Amino acid sequence: MLEKQLIAPSKPALSALKLKSRLNIPLRSMTTPSFENSSTSVSPLIAVSHLSKSVRDATGTLDILRDIDFTLAPQHSLAIVGASGSGKSTLLSIMAGLDTPTQGTVWLGGVDIFAMDEDARAALRARQVGFVFQNFQLLGNMTALENVMLPLELAGLPHPRAAAKDMLVRVGLGERLGHYPKVLSGGEQQRVALARAFVVKPALLLADEPTGSLDHASGERIMDLMFELNKELGTTLVLVTHDLKLAARCDQAITIEAGQVKG
Repeated sequence: MLEKQLIAPSKPALSALKLKSRLNIPLRSMTTPSFENSSTSVSPLIAVSHLSKSVRDATGTLDILRDIDFTLAPQHSLAIVGASGSGKSTLLSIMAGLDTPTQGTVWLGGVDIFAMDEDARAALRARQVGFVFQNFQLLGNMTALENVMLPLELAGLPHPRAAAKDMLVRVGLGERLGHYPKVLSGGEQQRVALARAFVVKPALLLADEPTGSLDHASGERIMDLMFELNKELGTTLVLVTHDLKLAARCDQAITIEAGQVKG
């Protein structure tokens, strides 16, 4: 799961300082590809270019992803649909630059993210990418307000407390600012996670089964809120799901089957 690669380490203060230092690394200048196959004249925010991922074990080579190729325009939404084990979460992880492809690459905002080193990719993620996970991934020793303030503080943005409070009010948790995750319901925790993801106004939001740990009614409310915020803030959304009804709400959808785009 993508969330496992972003779980806070055992020394959060040191990790925060390390991540904050990465935010000051200048991004390398890259040449934007032509994207000749794109059906729109608007340059895509993200382009997955002939992406493959293989791993070797004692029995030989296992192909996880095979020649995945698509583009997504700014402020659009894409659903990646597939059964468990189809490779969709691996694809999302590579799109975030948390895993590396065997072949192909990913372009984000005109930048080839795999022509960069790990520190530069981390800096790019911190500036342009937000994450929402199935299991929320809130820090248990921080209040709702502090969890939402954290990415703002790491990025050195002004007035983090006021911005975090405004976002929590927007997601309906204005009365829960000082509450810790353990006393919040699952739906409330996912609202905090949404606030944390959107508060930095990322260009791209990656959501991995965001309603998977919620009951149906709570999941419906969370997805309504996610799409509302996506529209309000002009974010580009990539959503991994096995829910075809949810996928139908996105502008585009692709189905991953045995590591390949079906159809």
